[in-house]
Amino acid sequence: MADLDLSKRTVARRLAPLLLLALNARPGLAAELPGNITFGGSLAFTSDSIYRGVSESDGHEALQLDLHADRSGTFLGAWGSTRDHNLDPYGDYDLEVYLGHRFDLSTTWSATLAARSRYFVGGDQEGSIDYQEIAGSLTYLDRWSFSLAALPNAVHYWYEERVGRSAAWVADTTGQWLLDRRGFVLTGGAGYFYAGRTGPGIAAGGGYVYGNAGVAFEHGRWRIDAGYFATGGKARQLTPYPVPHDHIAGTLVWRF
Repeated sequence: MADLDLSKRTVARRLAPLLLLALNARPGLAAELPGNITFGGSLAFTSDSIYRGVSESDGHEALQLDLHADRSGTFLGAWGSTRDHNLDPYGDYDLEVYLGHRFDLSTTWSATLAARSRYFVGGDQEGSIDYQEIAGSLTYLDRWSFSLAALPNAVHYWYEERVGRSAAWVADTTGQWLLDRRGFVLTGGAGYFYAGRTGPGIAAGGGYVYGNAGVAFEHGRWRIDAGYFATGGKARQLTPYPVPHDHIAGTLVWRF
């Protein structure tokens, strides 16, 4: 019981900086900015921070904050999340800075091109695993999206051991279908992660598949998701992160 109480206090201490930022963000700020710039963001609490099929919080809770500005389809933003500092590189937070542009192809279709840089901050880290990526996506309304991402300098792993850097590629698709007018939504997604070769043997590279299915409910600025996650066993060799605990996760999101 003492270990559980200590874990809760540790999570609360790490959540505090992100929570304070969110509380200081005011809905409607977009109207105060010049040059037709709109401002927005979201605050999310998740039971397990699952990204590309693996858990970056080791099955524990995480608080995530996104802040962004948009002008005529061009957007700039930053996203942050708490993480398990017992996982490589032993940092306390994930920080992602992104810049991109959304192209309206028609009234129903759009395409997006974005550059992202992921940083791991805080804690007692053992070297940097920061990386960058370029991604493009095609979206139909808010129902379906397909994306391709290239990571030119991703860290290559053999289980928890770093074996160098190499290019990596990610393809994924997500979809959702409104079940009724009350706001219930059926969700699903699938993807494939491939790490390039950096050498022979354990550095030969490879890939794994991942997917999820679930339900969500939306009301005003709020959304809650619950889903089942599955990941191919090869992920254990190619990343230092565990596959989702019990394969179930839920997320509560507030948009502002």
